[in-house]
Amino acid sequence: MEINQAAEKEQEYVHKVYNEIAPHFSQTRYKPWPIVTQFLKTRPMGSIGIDVGCGNGKYLGVNPDIYIIGSDRSDGLIECARGINPSYNLLVADGLNLPHKNETFDFAISIAVVHHWSTRERRVEVIRHVLSKLRQGGQALIYCWALEQGSSRRGYHEGMEQDVFVPWVLPKSKSKPKTKSTPPSKVKTRPKPNLMNIPPKERSEYLQRWKEEQQRSKSLDDNDEKQQQDQEQEREEVKYRYYHLYREGELAEDCRQAGAAVHSEGFERDNWWVVAQKRWRWYIGRQCIL
Repeated sequence: MEINQAAEKEQEYVHKVYNEIAPHFSQTRYKPWPIVTQFLKTRPMGSIGIDVGCGNGKYLGVNPDIYIIGSDRSDGLIECARGINPSYNLLVADGLNLPHKNETFDFAISIAVVHHWSTRERRVEVIRHVLSKLRQGGQALIYCWALEQGSSRRGYHEGMEQDVFVPWVLPKSKSKPKTKSTPPSKVKTRPKPNLMNIPPKERSEYLQRWKEEQQRSKSLDDNDEKQQQDQEQEREEVKYRYYHLYREGELAEDCRQAGAAVHSEGFERDNWWVVAQKRWRWYIGRQCIL
């Protein structure tokens, strides 16, 4: 897949979607995960770090003794984060084009973000880019959705397609009913019957039957119209997000490909995680040895 095609796919099925679902998505993201919490709480006091793809910022306040700058490609989610805590340090930025100075931070986290890039080359590149912002020896905790989710409600498992589109169902929303310039009763009025061919003695009874039929027909039309309006006013909207589902060991491979040492790795909440460590550089004369 060419770079432009990959970027267009991500724009349509990641960036655009997260802006559209941001408020509802934010409402479902409020409880920090245990291993991420442990990682943040074990950073030395005074450490500075970045949260790449911070969403609504749920990890920014986990440890008040460290300083974190959160960034996200979705300005909608950044607005949600600002609404939760105006004191958060936030900016809108693409994970492949972070504005921070290289070799500045002690640590980084990127939780359930890297899997949204649509080619392996781009996923490796974003890991490499995040690592470039860390000082030598700095660590980055990276989470990605796992392919092995057989026990979850999603049901993904080994052998399935790894590149998938995952639905996000927005709650039913009321749309504004359509206004009519002409009352329905006038639009659907049927012509009066021609009584010329009806014997005079039967005309009264015939006319009464016609009126009753008119009333029944109008009631049915009104019910159909009401059901149609209800369907128009209450609709579930489904948005589809692109994910690459990581098989066991694949995320560690990508981190090594990005030039990192794998400090530790594991599985939590249907995600594979890796603590990737930026390698130390040693110089002998003018030669750099990693």
